[in-house]
Amino acid sequence: MSERNPLTSAEVSVLGNQNRTCASRRGPILQRGARLLIGLTGGAVLAVLMGAGAPEHRDTTGDQRQIDRGRYVVKITGCNDCHTAGYGQTGGKVEESQWLMGDRLGYRGAWGTTYPVNLRLLMTSLTEEQWVLTARTVHPRPPMPWWALRDMNEEDLKAVYAYVKWLGPAGEPAPGYLPPGREPAGPVVRFPN
Repeated sequence: MSERNPLTSAEVSVLGNQNRTCASRRGPILQRGARLLIGLTGGAVLAVLMGAGAPEHRDTTGDQRQIDRGRYVVKITGCNDCHTAGYGQTGGKVEESQWLMGDRLGYRGAWGTTYPVNLRLLMTSLTEEQWVLTARTVHPRPPMPWWALRDMNEEDLKAVYAYVKWLGPAGEPAPGYLPPGREPAGPVVRFPN
């Protein structure tokens, strides 16, 4: 990919056309001012039309209010506490681009060892309807508070879905479940038996 500014050739074209028009009617000072104005205006319009600055990995077609609500629900319900690596240890100071990608930190107890799933990858495999049904019926192993997910209203579940889809797929799948008696390779939080 070229490091060149994509607006450069468009600005040159706009400025070239403006230069001929101004040169025939006005002096050099007005000509420079018009070039600057046209160049800045044209560049700004092109930047907006081309989506300059917008993250390419995000689905921006969703309803922004729904996405914002989903972000809020994810924050207040503690999804990031387990599903975002380092979130709890840093007091929530993890860049949003790193949220909900699961964690390699396991949770070990009488049930075995579980790992927080990468929700961003999970959501790519589900429709909104499948997500709502899953949230209502799933009973994963501890420490996932499945009852809190089950009891969320449908509007909140759909908002979480919209938000996670907006974040886009990222990261790697979390490690798989280990039954009791199998030693995990990485760090774990141990629950009393």
